[in-house]
Amino acid sequence: MKKIVIINGHPYKESLNYALHAAYRKGALEAGATVEDICIGELSFDPNLRHGYSKRMDLEPDLLAAWEKIQRADHLVWIYPQWWGFMPAVTKGFLDRLFLPGLAFKRKEGTVMATPSLKGKTAHIIHTMDYPVWYYKWIIREGGIKIMKKVILEFCGIKTKKVTYIGPSGMTPIKHTPEAYRQKHIERVEQAGRQLM
Repeated sequence: MKKIVIINGHPYKESLNYALHAAYRKGALEAGATVEDICIGELSFDPNLRHGYSKRMDLEPDLLAAWEKIQRADHLVWIYPQWWGFMPAVTKGFLDRLFLPGLAFKRKEGTVMATPSLKGKTAHIIHTMDYPVWYYKWIIREGGIKIMKKVILEFCGIKTKKVTYIGPSGMTPIKHTPEAYRQKHIERVEQAGRQLM
């Protein structure tokens, strides 16, 4: 039985990201997976790595619980919007505070090299945005996704199997697109959950 954790990086519960979260969860449960949830905006933690890497901050109970879920999972589904080319600050703070040396990777003494601690896990990134996907791919060149896939996930041993981009078809922000358009993407994500992608 596949163990999935859905990590929702949108801080607002009424967002499209929460509808996508629910859709993926429904599909995955129908496919027989076990599903756990991490809604970053609902966690209680300091998102600032206040001492950099020079001094370890104690992990709050919500972060410890999130880390246990990540360790149990075979597959991580990241759902978050693109804000200023990357992700919401609270989502980046979650990564800063949790994907630490000694947890997500182990430093090799005296070098910049590291051994990933999360090998064998896979990821699916579901990325919403307020401009057309072609613009993100060809003009912005997928900068934020490249950082997430290569610099963060792969560095820690997680292989990204799929990226789903969701943006408007024209120049209208996604939240102002017709309900039928958003529903099409919700159904698409539910199907991805059913396929355990």
